[in-house]
Amino acid sequence: MRAVLAPFGRGPSGGRPSRNLVLDYRDDLRIFPDRWARIGLVLLAFLYLWLPSQQVSDAGLRTLSTIGIFAIGAIGLNLLTGYTGQVSLGHAFFIGVGSYTAAYLGAELGWPFLVYVPAAALIGVGLGVVIGPFALRLRGHYLVIVTLGLIFLGRHIFNNWTSVTGGNRGTQIRGADMSIGPLDFSGLELFGTTYSREQSMFFLVWALVALTALLAKNLVRSRMGRAMQAVRDRDLSAEIIGVDLARTKVGAFAWSSAFACVAGVLSALQIRFAGADDFGLFLSITYVAIIIIGGVGTIFGAIVGSIFVVGSEELINQNSRSDWLGPLVSTGPTDAGWLSVGELNAILFGAFIVGFLLFEPRGLAALWFRAKAWFLTWPFSY
Repeated sequence: MRAVLAPFGRGPSGGRPSRNLVLDYRDDLRIFPDRWARIGLVLLAFLYLWLPSQQVSDAGLRTLSTIGIFAIGAIGLNLLTGYTGQVSLGHAFFIGVGSYTAAYLGAELGWPFLVYVPAAALIGVGLGVVIGPFALRLRGHYLVIVTLGLIFLGRHIFNNWTSVTGGNRGTQIRGADMSIGPLDFSGLELFGTTYSREQSMFFLVWALVALTALLAKNLVRSRMGRAMQAVRDRDLSAEIIGVDLARTKVGAFAWSSAFACVAGVLSALQIRFAGADDFGLFLSITYVAIIIIGGVGTIFGAIVGSIFVVGSEELINQNSRSDWLGPLVSTGPTDAGWLSVGELNAILFGAFIVGFLLFEPRGLAALWFRAKAWFLTWPFSY
């Protein structure tokens, strides 16, 4: 039994009674606190390089890229809602801004990838700085209603600013540059191997997921991140101990908007289209569902939630004509099902949100934390 439990000890010294429990701030601040975290990082790097080169279909890689795009946007929403306590239903507006930025600057004007992506992020920062001050005077349901108004405001702008957005018809995104130095992610060529567009998108999206997750993780470990969590827990107490509420809340909106705009850019590059109907309330609710199911206030919870929500949606889409879903789901006028795929997904999202809020408010991340604590404290687990 000791040999089985030995890997759970703390490194070579192994026998310390504290094992890998968090004992001080230094333990809490480490991104990869033990060898198991480092082994997990190596496994993820292996999967990143191995998956596109194996027999994963283009449809499967497209789904994985979509999961990664949603993960980037969800990380941004988690910074705002999970870490700062500012509930927002306007996330789809910022996703739309990012998509139209890629369409106009990348496809229409022909700007390089390394210019229009940071430009989209900066536009997101600017919008966050403009909208953030509303959070200084509003909270709870009132803030939700104000951010909900962004959806309708954005829809009006997207439908009427035709020179940039294409109006009601939307805009095609063809020929936008996707190069980073010598690497062209519209058709990557590496070490004599030519990768398809879906394989190249997978490499690009998940590299950016890793970069944004690392950036967000470092942000929440910084002074700014501590201030955000203090505001979330009790803004009045935070102000008393010296936290600048205005700078913290506006900063959270700016970071969240920037991440959402980057996700919007990638979404536009993947589907090669941006239309106002794609950035409605349902998209915002999907992002809220992702962070609730994955784990509010955790970076990796946003990624896990994206895998769960987007993966479930894709699973339903692919099996809508199967024996077990066929009688329930209708994919055409002649089908006997009484729910469309979108309606079934919306019902499941609602059920999952209610279920997790009632029985596991910390989401799937809490299950991982609980299992990890059980092993770390064994045989004194409780």
